[in-house]
Amino acid sequence: MFFRQAGIHHSTYRGDRQLFPIPFDRWQIAVLLVLAVAAPVLLSPLYMKSYMLPWLIWTAAALGLNLVLGWAGQFHFGYAAIMGIGAYTAVHATLKGIPFEIALLLAGSVSTLIGSAFAITALRVRGLYLALSTLALQFVMDWVINKVPAVSGGTQATIQAPPLRLLGIEVSSDAGLYYVALVWCVLVTIFMLNLRRSGLGRALVAVREKDFAAAVIGVNSFYYKLVAFAMSSFIGGVTGAILIFTFYRAVTPEQFAVNVSIQVLAMVIVGGLGSVIGCYFGVAFILLLPGIVANLIFAAAQAADLKIGIELLAHIPAFLYGVLIIGFLLFEPLGLAKIYSNLRNYFIFWPFGYARR
Repeated sequence: MFFRQAGIHHSTYRGDRQLFPIPFDRWQIAVLLVLAVAAPVLLSPLYMKSYMLPWLIWTAAALGLNLVLGWAGQFHFGYAAIMGIGAYTAVHATLKGIPFEIALLLAGSVSTLIGSAFAITALRVRGLYLALSTLALQFVMDWVINKVPAVSGGTQATIQAPPLRLLGIEVSSDAGLYYVALVWCVLVTIFMLNLRRSGLGRALVAVREKDFAAAVIGVNSFYYKLVAFAMSSFIGGVTGAILIFTFYRAVTPEQFAVNVSIQVLAMVIVGGLGSVIGCYFGVAFILLLPGIVANLIFAAAQAADLKIGIELLAHIPAFLYGVLIIGFLLFEPLGLAKIYSNLRNYFIFWPFGYARR
């Protein structure tokens, strides 16, 4: 935040189109990557498994959904089903002796195939009708997972995931599993950052803003919507597989129910549609803040010697959590990414007064 753009000039288009054209931004990203790599040394195993690992995995999932919702402007209420398809595909593939690397590709490919096949019919409608169509995908996949014996045994059975092996080497340590999630999250982030400045990304934005106007300038809206669903499904399928192998270590139907789709949707909306950094903020807000608020309330109650019932203590964080969501959506409907952008722009010009006018 604390830098000035004076004296920064670009003499070539290549220099101006860099991901991070300002040198301070490049240094900032480098420092964040170093801290992310050193996290297993800096943090305790509890914080690694309970906070950092799920944050990275669900950020990758939110980025995949944001591709459809934020870039292409299409509703998707069945993203958890896409993740579940990838998770079950990877687990069954590895149980049959297929290497984990190939199982990940299979998970993404099967999720892409099913997601694209469903999108072909769902994209014939738009708006709330599209939302209901994608919600139908969620319910259909819930029924398939619960009732088809070849998938989950026909019951609410739990399938244990085999040990994760990369290049034939078993990865069982907390740090190793964390690095697997970190690499995938970084890859998805780099893809989304480059997508934003590519021809495909600009076509998706044109479709999002007005598909009729995009068609006038030669953009095939149906094709690009289908491409967005396909890429999003691949990211969701691989993320679902990584979620099972690095975090849950077992797969059950409840892990990919409709409430999970709504939760990922909330992460994207709260963070900011069409924003990469907003996905990081949104996941942290939705996933991590309730536990932090609960711990703070419990500590404050103990410090003040207040006797709060267990049921009340369980509902107070949810109440405050809802108030926070409503509050910042009322004051900044563009999400946490916009709040961050406002702060960043303020400090770029601080302490000069004209920045506040």
